Amino acid sequence: MRILAVDSTAVSASCAILDSGKITAEYFINTALTHSQTLLPMIDGMLKSCSLSASEIDLFAVNNGPGSFTGVRIGVAAVKGLAFATQKPCVAVPTLEAIAEGMRPPVGDYIICAAMDARCSQVYNALFESTDGELHRLSEDRAITLEELEKELKNAKKPVFAVGDGAILCYNYCLEAGTEINLPAPDRIYQRASATAIVAQRLFDDGKAVSAGELEISYLRLPQATRELLKRQKG
Repeated sequence: MRILAVDSTAVSASCAILDSGKITAEYFINTALTHSQTLLPMIDGMLKSCSLSASEIDLFAVNNGPGSFTGVRIGVAAVKGLAFATQKPCVAVPTLEAIAEGMRPPVGDYIICAAMDARCSQVYNALFESTDGELHRLSEDRAITLEELEKELKNAKKPVFAVGDGAILCYNYCLEAGTEINLPAPDRIYQRASATAIVAQRLFDDGKAVSAGELEISYLRLPQATRELLKRQKG
């Protein structure tokens, strides 16, 4: 099976191809350019570099949230368009699970704290346990304050690694609070589409593929504009 995966949930953006269990290509960018400028040209360039057309992809995958509201929409819209045009199935991959997959070490026993900056002193977060290469979820995806997360991590019985675009935020907050957590190497901090593709393969094998029309976004919380409107209405 050949999978094309996309991530545009944070400042970085990436796309990758997983072919018969092997990552054959990955494009990654982490600049101030908007995903509407970079994502489709990246996908097109990657396919051309692999001498592939979109019709030769068997499954499209995308991190569908949580994350930047605009970024998530751009990624999901791109995958919807590709899947619809080629009449191929797609898979919605939880962003935090893909982040944890990208960090998962082959040996050892760790807690992986997948975190994305949700603003307002909050992070989108999920905790995972990695035991000798096996990944196990410890919490559901959630929006949590840095204070609440630090209290949880303080009681961790295993080394904790923070990953994702909110990792440094969590690391600095915990450092100031006296709670020890770790950061991985710089190239493993941010979410990457190669990990999205690996998770997508598992989800496909579990029967989680959907059509382009069925692909949905998971925000975890309402957009800020909506929250402000509801606040004014309530006031």
